[in-house]
Amino acid sequence: MHSRRFLPVLLLLFIGSGCAALIYEVVWFQLLQLVIGSSAISLAVLLGTFMGGLCLGSLVYSRVASARRHPLRMYALLEAAIGAIGLLVLFGMPFVGSAYSSWAGPGTLGVVLRAAAAGICLLPPTLLMGATLPALSRWIEMTPRGVSWLGFFYAGNTAGAVIGSVLAGFYLLRVYDLTTATVVAVALNAAVATAAFLVASASAYDPQRIQAAAGKPADAGGRRDAQAEPASVQAQRAERRTVFLAIALSGFTALSAEVVWTRLLSLLFGGTTYTFSLILAGFLLGLGIGSSLGSALARNLARPATALGWCQAGVCAAVAWAGIMIGSSMPYWPIDPSISTSPWFNFQLDVARCLWTVLPGAILWGASFPLALAAIARFGGDQAQVVGRLFAANTLGAIIGALGAGALIAWVGSQHTQQFMITVAATSALLMLLPGLGGTAAGTPGGRFATIALVVCLGVGAVLLGRAIPPVPGLLVGYGRFAATWVNQAEFIYVGEGLNASVAVSRLSSGVLNYHNAGKVQASSEPQDMRLQRMLGHLTTIVPERPTSVFVIGFGAGVTAGAVSIDPRVERVTIAEIEPLVPRTVSRFFSAHNFDVVNNPKVTIRIDDARHYLLTTSEQFDAITSDPLDPWVKGAAMLYSREFFDLVKRRLSPGGVVTLFVQLYSSNEEAVKSEISTFFEAFPKGIVFGNTYNGAGYDLVLLGQADPAPLDIDSLAARLDLPEYAPVVQSLREVGYSSLIDLLSTYAGDAPNLGGWMADAVINRDSSLRLQYLAGLGVNMRVGDMIYRNILAYRKVPADVFTGSEDRKAQLWEAIQNPPMR
Repeated sequence: MHSRRFLPVLLLLFIGSGCAALIYEVVWFQLLQLVIGSSAISLAVLLGTFMGGLCLGSLVYSRVASARRHPLRMYALLEAAIGAIGLLVLFGMPFVGSAYSSWAGPGTLGVVLRAAAAGICLLPPTLLMGATLPALSRWIEMTPRGVSWLGFFYAGNTAGAVIGSVLAGFYLLRVYDLTTATVVAVALNAAVATAAFLVASASAYDPQRIQAAAGKPADAGGRRDAQAEPASVQAQRAERRTVFLAIALSGFTALSAEVVWTRLLSLLFGGTTYTFSLILAGFLLGLGIGSSLGSALARNLARPATALGWCQAGVCAAVAWAGIMIGSSMPYWPIDPSISTSPWFNFQLDVARCLWTVLPGAILWGASFPLALAAIARFGGDQAQVVGRLFAANTLGAIIGALGAGALIAWVGSQHTQQFMITVAATSALLMLLPGLGGTAAGTPGGRFATIALVVCLGVGAVLLGRAIPPVPGLLVGYGRFAATWVNQAEFIYVGEGLNASVAVSRLSSGVLNYHNAGKVQASSEPQDMRLQRMLGHLTTIVPERPTSVFVIGFGAGVTAGAVSIDPRVERVTIAEIEPLVPRTVSRFFSAHNFDVVNNPKVTIRIDDARHYLLTTSEQFDAITSDPLDPWVKGAAMLYSREFFDLVKRRLSPGGVVTLFVQLYSSNEEAVKSEISTFFEAFPKGIVFGNTYNGAGYDLVLLGQADPAPLDIDSLAARLDLPEYAPVVQSLREVGYSSLIDLLSTYAGDAPNLGGWMADAVINRDSSLRLQYLAGLGVNMRVGDMIYRNILAYRKVPADVFTGSEDRKAQLWEAIQNPPMR
């Protein structure tokens, strides 16, 4: 092979290219989710556009780029262009976001506009990314050794992707921001492009020789001869089509598995951004190992298509293995993450469990691509076209798998989705293995028997393996990483897998109901949770003068929304909930606690990401209350950023009020400081109210006003004395607040006097979303009371917070200093 000494250098370049690509993927997805939302529809649009660009780029390259051009120079130009567009996407996103929010709306038009926004940002760079492997393939002879090097390049690209995933998820975005991460990726592209140009200058390229080695001479334009093919070409084309179909099915099962396993493992590990980076890195690591093994095997195999078939047969067992481990084994491992002294110890455990689960399947999928490449390379043809078509087939299958898996989970559940994946993998295996049997014993009784035996064995094996996969256990959906500590302690009366999340409702022996999402209790009928939810709802409506229209972020158990709905002055309640199962199913179990809010004629439920809804609506609200998922849940930090709070402020009518839930449990002081100080930047006269459990700090409610003014105790008390407010007063009494003074005595501080405590706080901005990384490090901690006591140490006499008669102010301050035990 010409210039063989440069092949290891090119392998390093592909590692750098893969690293940059994964950094871009993380950055672009985060940027675009801020614009078009983080719902299942938005994510499907993003993923489909990203992978669709890769597919198109791999197909188009051989048609538009002449084989006479030096492949390394073309590769260098592609890398340089990717870096340039990466910068354009970063700085052009505000313009795309502004245009999108001006036109977007619900329904089909909204989906089309989401796709248009994603296409504008993602298609140009992903088209170029998809073209890199076909471009470089023209520098490689289509011999067994050359094909194996292409497989190694694919493995190197995957290895770089592992590095990029970990680098972005654990360092660049945790310590810096999106701009820094993008600059690092651009620098990698620049370095790769420069090195590729240097190698191109030092190496000769003879298109005639390479094309001749491929089995087709190049014409003057560098294209293949179009003369008539020999008769055997029909059989060759049929075999190639079979390989293309098999590798497409392989891509389908691979991405379907990644979607299913990511969803289930995120319950087990905690759905933080670190978890997603770990799972992605583990999956890519397996692909890289498999690609290397497949490339090494492809050099010496007489029939690589048969090896591809056995890889696909092995996928059946690998999918069953993962399903059994996740559903029947790992939730019951005797693990309590809260006893760890550092989150990094839990990360080590999660890495081990992730690799234990996903490596077998990922290795087999990784080996499939170089084996498929070797299977079709022997037929000759333009290398760029051969590699591009194979990569496109694999990517097209992956697109369908990635988009279809979420819908399948919501339709039939993860158990049946994995069973379907086994069926598809068995089909792919048969496509590759049956021609081999027919070729060695065509038409003979032995050949027919071997064919029937293979079909029966694979079919029976697929059925048995599929039956071994258990349904997702309620314990995993309900308690996630703490599942083993809750064995036999709760009765699960509902478990559902939706488009965006898996949810459950459980009942304890005491009769307490729990609503579970993201692998933890998100709301319950426990006294401390009911107190928080009612306080959040009632403060939202009793403080403003005219709470006619209220917007509720997050339905949950519906208790907060229910408290809002019973205020007599409230006429319209709009609830934004991202998971359709929650209001449709979960709410009915809590109807006695949420005032049957879902059937209240005042209430309208919007199935959408709350940020996206506020961005695309022109409606103004008199009050907004936010009770989203925990900030460590991937995507939730977008609802705690400075830009989001500014958006909320713009949607408030004059005199409007916003309230926000802030958890102290399963968090750390850095994250709580970030949430509060970011809120106070948008609402500089904000107030903190505390909720305790047995006297210990449990969670907080923040209150901000569009037009800051002291809370008039006399006016609020008079309002609650009105006969029509009897349901509100009764609701507060049910959770331990016997009077207005009792409710307001939960005052824990305000923005001016908490300045010293927040001095080193990290402001959560769209450009970094640092909160999700801070909160992700405290997800297993139990330091809520310590955080609360540190806040109270800065609390002062609330002279500018409350107004009213001196008698009532004295009563309030006495109650603040000597709160009842709750």
